[in-house]
Amino acid sequence: MSSMIHAAIGRSRAVITLLVFLFIGGLAAYNAIPKEANPDVTIPMMYVSMTLDGISPEDAERLLVRPMEHELRSLEGIKKMTSVSSEGHASVMLEFDAGFDADKALTDVREKVDAGRSKLPSEADEPTVNEINVALFPVMSIGLAGPVSESELVFIARQLQENIEAIPEVLEVEIGGDREDLLEIVVDPQALESYGLDYMQLFNLVSNNNRLVAAGSLDTGEGRMSIKVPGVIENLDDVLNMPVKVDGDTVVTFADVATINRGFKDPLGFARINGQPAMVLEVKKRAGANIISTTEQTRAIVEEASEYFPEGLEVHYIMDESTQVETMLSDLLNNVLTAVVLVLILIVATMGLRSALLVGITIPGAFLAAILVLYLIGFTMNIIVLFALILVAGMLVDGAIVVSELADRNLSEGQPPKQAWGNAASRMAWPVIASTATTIVVFGPLLFWPGVVGQFMSYLPATVIIALLASLVMALIFLPVLGSLKRHQPAIPEEGSSRAGKAYGRLLAKLLRRPGLTLAGMLLVMVAVFITYANFNHGVEFFPEVEPESAQVLVRARGDLSIHERDALLQQVEQRLLGLSEVKALYARSLVSASGELPPDVVGTVQFQFTDWDERRRASIILDDMRELTADIPGIILDFRKQENGPAAGKPIELQVTGADQDAIDEAVELIMAEMNRLGGFVDIEDDRSLPGIEWRVNVDRAAAARFGADVLTVGNAVQMVTNGLLLAKFRPEYASDEVDIRVRFPENWRSVEDITRLTVETPRGQVPIGNFVTVEPAPKTSVINRIDGNRAVTIKSDLAAGAQVGERLNALLGSDLDLPVGVQVNTAGEGADQQEAASFLGMAFVVAIFLMLLILLVQFNSWYQAVLVMSAIVFSTAGVLMGLLVNSQPFGIVMVGMGIIGLSGIVVNNNIVLIDTYNQIRSNGASSFDAAWQTGCLRLRPVLLTSITTVLGLMPMVLAINVNLLEPSLGFGAPSTQWWTQLSSAIAGGLTVATILTLFITPCMLVLGDNTRAWFAARRTTKSEGQANSHV
Repeated sequence: MSSMIHAAIGRSRAVITLLVFLFIGGLAAYNAIPKEANPDVTIPMMYVSMTLDGISPEDAERLLVRPMEHELRSLEGIKKMTSVSSEGHASVMLEFDAGFDADKALTDVREKVDAGRSKLPSEADEPTVNEINVALFPVMSIGLAGPVSESELVFIARQLQENIEAIPEVLEVEIGGDREDLLEIVVDPQALESYGLDYMQLFNLVSNNNRLVAAGSLDTGEGRMSIKVPGVIENLDDVLNMPVKVDGDTVVTFADVATINRGFKDPLGFARINGQPAMVLEVKKRAGANIISTTEQTRAIVEEASEYFPEGLEVHYIMDESTQVETMLSDLLNNVLTAVVLVLILIVATMGLRSALLVGITIPGAFLAAILVLYLIGFTMNIIVLFALILVAGMLVDGAIVVSELADRNLSEGQPPKQAWGNAASRMAWPVIASTATTIVVFGPLLFWPGVVGQFMSYLPATVIIALLASLVMALIFLPVLGSLKRHQPAIPEEGSSRAGKAYGRLLAKLLRRPGLTLAGMLLVMVAVFITYANFNHGVEFFPEVEPESAQVLVRARGDLSIHERDALLQQVEQRLLGLSEVKALYARSLVSASGELPPDVVGTVQFQFTDWDERRRASIILDDMRELTADIPGIILDFRKQENGPAAGKPIELQVTGADQDAIDEAVELIMAEMNRLGGFVDIEDDRSLPGIEWRVNVDRAAAARFGADVLTVGNAVQMVTNGLLLAKFRPEYASDEVDIRVRFPENWRSVEDITRLTVETPRGQVPIGNFVTVEPAPKTSVINRIDGNRAVTIKSDLAAGAQVGERLNALLGSDLDLPVGVQVNTAGEGADQQEAASFLGMAFVVAIFLMLLILLVQFNSWYQAVLVMSAIVFSTAGVLMGLLVNSQPFGIVMVGMGIIGLSGIVVNNNIVLIDTYNQIRSNGASSFDAAWQTGCLRLRPVLLTSITTVLGLMPMVLAINVNLLEPSLGFGAPSTQWWTQLSSAIAGGLTVATILTLFITPCMLVLGDNTRAWFAARRTTKSEGQANSHV
């Protein structure tokens, strides 16, 4: 290492050129690196979606789900298969083992779906295979709202959709509140009856006259001509002029018996922004695309188009993630600048301006080098990477301070600059490498965190390791080269010559005379801290709670409500909450059926985007006000939810009850929920059983129908005329991007249950009322059927009461004497399982990290006692963490504080390594253990204090939740972006402060105690051997 350092100093021009290149390259990489909110993680899930208009859940399970499950079951690597059958739709969700090959899995699933397609009903739409990844969540939503007709809103939204999708970084744009186009032929039943028209005749007439006939070409020998028979429906007139009945020379067309409307299918939901009808464009970006440039280009397109919008149409940007990323980036910049300034002030005060500048260069140098490497290996600049860079800001100067401090000491002794810096870097190379290596091996095991959370968090250790390696190169190569160029000799104060130094020297001398007593006193203080924390702690949480930018309320109601009734309920809630000064935008959406993670009885959701955090009260207070405003609305339950950050989403307790018989499953669910209420500790219990409701069954007496020459298909076609309309054909007009259905149906006044029995059908015996062979009767409705791994299933979810623990409550529930029906199984899932997995992995990573650190220390010192002594700092630091949490009134966060303790264990040992290395060197020169320990303390006081204080100062803005903007001077207190890191930074700052103070006093005492004990044992052995020798004599 020494020869390498001296070679670098000898070729200073090349090294400085390389440093300049790293600065330029780092700045270029910072501008070019894609910036996004969350890292692009491969989620090991895919789903197959199948649609068949009007199919019931039971039929969807039998005809769509089972055949598809049968095909997909043979795929390799499937961890879990979940399917949902609902009205008109079915889907099969596949969850693969973590670490699967996404491209291969997608190809295999598509092959199986193609094979299974032939087993589905011919009327079903083509099944689609969809991947789930982070890129599929919208990065911004654009709301178009105002007093404009629906058709005009849809047209504007579709035009914008096409323009935004042309941006290269945009993957797709979905329109929330979009309606499917429909060409509706409204026929009067009496007109059909009087002309003797049958529904099948209509169907055949339209489909036979809507054909593309590729008539070929004609080669006459005098030229080649292509022949075309234009028969495809292209516009409204083509349908109006289509013949439906011919009698002699008289031709009856659709225009004579029907009115044709170009409209939309029946609505499945309505969207409003601030009470005005709205369309919402949800923009999704490609994986690895730059979120900030994507949203800027999108806004530019919308601004350009807004000049042509009708009067009163407003544009609202809702949930724009790029603002969060921009805030994060500016916070990083501000935190780094603040850290650099604080560190420089400290070093200027203690080491002089020149040394301060040299050490100061290493911070941006290491940062930019790290960003360049991150860019080259294909990382994006996301929240986790930014956080890692903030976390590492204070650690980057540790090595530089130690080397610089020794170089200044060498210079003051009269060594020439090149020799002084070369010797300092060579002398400190191994302690600095060992201390950096201990920090790296602590973060190393976190790279192997399994599952989705592991992929998500793996960016953190990777970034920390890269930044630390960059700082190591800065301290040992670039810093000595830059330092060797200067000519002056700094005035170095003699060790212990300052007032504080002298006081430290006197106190240390007193403690060194009684090392055993000092250690005992220290252990007592430690025990006291642990006992205090055990009695006065602030609880445990999985992820830190951050002040949200948005919240939503779920409106829940029971009953077979039409979409208009659902919307009326939603409007009641919306009207009460409109016009609140602290809400920037209020986005309401009614739903005909709840999907995804929503409970099945949700009729609509209202999302609020709050004004900026510094202009309003806390979100929880605003939500309490909203609860009071809406408390007296009858017939509905309101569920207020704040926006959740981090990987933990959903309820902590999740139980899956599976079996073959639905009645047995329902009975088991009742038993389990009753037991949960009896045991206590469970709140907001919900399940996804089918909601009670009524469906009307049209039962056909096949024998009676056959007498009239009718059958089930004839009746089915007639009933469709009353409901959604009978599909005649599809066509592709200019105004729509997809195929548009042509449906024939009866007028509004003919669409009720009573009208079904009044229908007549054309048979060989003439027009016959279907009431002769059909009965219409009500029956209980199944709204949804869930299956897990081929068995019917119901999922029970629950929150925990304050103070209850996931594992403890689950064990109590599963251990109670539940007499479940035969053939029913209960499995646990959800956050409880995730939390146990994360906690067990972090525990294992900690053990591996400790082992690796011990190995490095044994290589460095070749002494068990000294290696264990270094590790003792970890125990001291843990006490400091707990004190920090108590002082700051913070709960113990499993993810943030857990990672803080792991990270801290690598940082706190660094000072001990430098101290013990110096002690060993002085001892090897023949000094006594007392003198060596005292000299070590006084010599290393300044670098130890400097490295620790710089790390703590770098974290201080986040501990105090202060945002200092030095570029455009401003101060911010309690910003949401700093709340993320308050727990972790408090943990590290508290732990490091306590550990440093203890290191400066306890480590020298322990070294003396170790040597004294060794000397005592040696003396005893000598006495023994002498005694034995005398006895032999």
